[in-house]
Amino acid sequence: MKPIALVTGAGSGIGRACAHALLADGWNVAFVGRRAETLQAAIDAAPDVSGDIATRTLALPADVSDAASVAAAFEAVQAHWGRLDLLFNNAGISLPSTMPDEIGIEDWRRVVDTNLNGAYYCLAQAFRLMRAQSPQGGRIINNGSISAHVPRPGSIAYTATKHAVSGLTKAAALDGRRHNIAVGQIDIGNVASDMTERMAKGVPQADGSIKAEARMDMAAVADTFMAMARLPLSANVLTMTVMATQMPYVGRG
Repeated sequence: MKPIALVTGAGSGIGRACAHALLADGWNVAFVGRRAETLQAAIDAAPDVSGDIATRTLALPADVSDAASVAAAFEAVQAHWGRLDLLFNNAGISLPSTMPDEIGIEDWRRVVDTNLNGAYYCLAQAFRLMRAQSPQGGRIINNGSISAHVPRPGSIAYTATKHAVSGLTKAAALDGRRHNIAVGQIDIGNVASDMTERMAKGVPQADGSIKAEARMDMAAVADTFMAMARLPLSANVLTMTVMATQMPYVGRG
């Protein structure tokens, strides 16, 4: 039987690229995101190397900030394929660069509900399935960020939630040991996508300047992710950082 993966935020960007990489590697993949049409478009764009994409994919519209919506998506995977071998906990949002006292409470809650609560809801549902299935276990990869280590100016909501994701990763990695559940985190810096177009034009730096930043190809992220996903459950990458070589991250810029 082919291994089963669920990818959140699978309609675009990193989630879509990694879902496609899983399909190309022989996995069955559940694409989870807010909009059904976007998920189906992502599935339709996948390279069909075996001629059976329709039977190896599910499009599951869900709002990760809603616990009931998340539970329904995982129940659909269980009902359709009977197990789950990999969760890519990828869905996340950010705000425009904003000073802490200028963030609206609803915007703050929206970032926390998606990036932290949503990641927890998905992780908890994955644990529920992976603990109960036979053979027991599976892998969870959380999408952190460079911001899980250092902030950008004006990014307090995003940075706080990504630091929290690191806490989820470490605690779940410990709790998963007895159930053969491997939990790790991929921290990504400046991948070329629609979301990072502004980085090529210029973004605020710690010294107050505005500078363009280097970006890397999406394939580099998908390749790094797959290196983690393919590991046997006896091995785990707890944290992995993949970044554009020339981005201002290491040292003082």
